Amino acid sequence: MPVGFFEQFMSPVYFGISLIAVAMIVPWLFITTPGNRWQDNRQLTLQSWFISRFNHQLLSPLKLGGHKWAALFTSLMLFLVSLNMLGLLPYTFTPTTQLSLSLGLAVPIWLATVLIGMRNQPTEALGHLLPEGTPTPLIPTLIIIETISLFIRPVALGVRLTANLTAGHLLIQLIATAAFVLTTIMPVVAFLTSTILFLLTLLEVAVAMIQAYVFVLLLSLYLQENV
Repeated sequence: MPVGFFEQFMSPVYFGISLIAVAMIVPWLFITTPGNRWQDNRQLTLQSWFISRFNHQLLSPLKLGGHKWAALFTSLMLFLVSLNMLGLLPYTFTPTTQLSLSLGLAVPIWLATVLIGMRNQPTEALGHLLPEGTPTPLIPTLIIIETISLFIRPVALGVRLTANLTAGHLLIQLIATAAFVLTTIMPVVAFLTSTILFLLTLLEVAVAMIQAYVFVLLLSLYLQENV
């Protein structure tokens, strides 16, 4: 039994097995693959429709060179949604509440987009560091500011994902604890608190999906600047 609210964000270990490893493997088990049948089942049809709409929405603003990232972005989106949703189940662990995992996903992909821009169009990539028409005395200052903003992007990606999920999980635990304590003291207030908890859980489900989409969407916008 946790003695503090923040212990829910620690990776538990059972029988010498870290649950963060299990949580990162389980989502892939829910992704079905097409078979030899002419008619697919409902799960595969819904999955194919979702992936098709997601790719159309995400890749339509990108140039043709950015469409090569479709498989990576789709896999990352499904992976993050599965991890976020899995963490809402009882007795589970959410790996995306760990800043190390979020930064581990954000930094390499962001760095890949920057390196692609420096390789394919170095002039335009460096041109983003200095807006057109900048007065000469402000050039050094603006270059420093734009460079800092460039390197802060992966940190903002990881912190955004981790902070939103951490805040939601913490708020759910606080309200659940209050509802449990008020059950014997004030049943009516406990019932109202439980109703709020149910609505908050629905909101957290939406946040889990939206944050995964925002994470991938921002990476695609970074790629758009470098292709």
